[in-house]
Amino acid sequence: MKKSFWISLVCVIFGWQAAGAQQFTVGTYNLRNDNKEDVNNGNGWQQRYPVIAHLLRFHGFDIFGTQEGLKHQLDNLKDSLQGFDYIGVGRDDGKDGGEHSAIFYDTRKFKVTQKGDFWLSEIEDRPNKGWDAVLPRICSWGLFKEIKTGYTFYMFNLHMDHIGVKARAESAKLILKKIKDMTHGRPVILTGDFNVDQTSESYQLLATSGVLFDAYETTLFRYALTGSFNGYKPNLVTNSRIDHIFLTKDFTVQRYGILDDTYRSKEGDTGTVRMPSDHFPVLADVTHGK
Repeated sequence: MKKSFWISLVCVIFGWQAAGAQQFTVGTYNLRNDNKEDVNNGNGWQQRYPVIAHLLRFHGFDIFGTQEGLKHQLDNLKDSLQGFDYIGVGRDDGKDGGEHSAIFYDTRKFKVTQKGDFWLSEIEDRPNKGWDAVLPRICSWGLFKEIKTGYTFYMFNLHMDHIGVKARAESAKLILKKIKDMTHGRPVILTGDFNVDQTSESYQLLATSGVLFDAYETTLFRYALTGSFNGYKPNLVTNSRIDHIFLTKDFTVQRYGILDDTYRSKEGDTGTVRMPSDHFPVLADVTHGK
């Protein structure tokens, strides 16, 4: 009788704790831009995006940052994900032109109360290349409200330059400054393709800032058998993570995964193993106390 009582009490306590914690799934996914070379190699966007949409739905993404998506790609994805919308503008003209760093979100779970974009540059308010970057780079952000609880948080999503070492470091500093100036202590999620891994200067600037923490490091359960960039090579072996999810201490990361899903382009024994993108999506299940 005594043992039964204590088991029941523990269950009740943990039930109360679970009831007080709200959970959603956040992610980051470089979609790979739509280009003729990929089409010629059997990795065209029209072939890939239905797989991407099914992957996102199956794994239950609620809100996620994307990189490299052109306007028509984002619209294709939106049309394939019932109930989802996205925010973000093109890096080339601040409208629809060029690659986006768009944030997709489930409109049944979140509302956008504010949104904006800035360029990773000394000149933040219009398209340009910063420092030693070879391309214009943009960060899109939103202030999201969880419909069920009223909980609000900021989410920033970016794609850092692939060449400019200084540009990446300065971009990391700029993000930290924006978080300080804009969020006023509110919870923050930062996602993106950082184009360098966990050994780089720009990563370390964020990971050791005391403001943001890498979900890979803080998670309670980790599933990451490879790095996040695959280059369309199914046999590539790496532990290099260039796609990251950073969060403030307001969130607890329950699960973290680099989802190395593949598909077959043909039926039968001759089917070719393919990846939905040249990056794997990164997922984190997070909880917060309301």
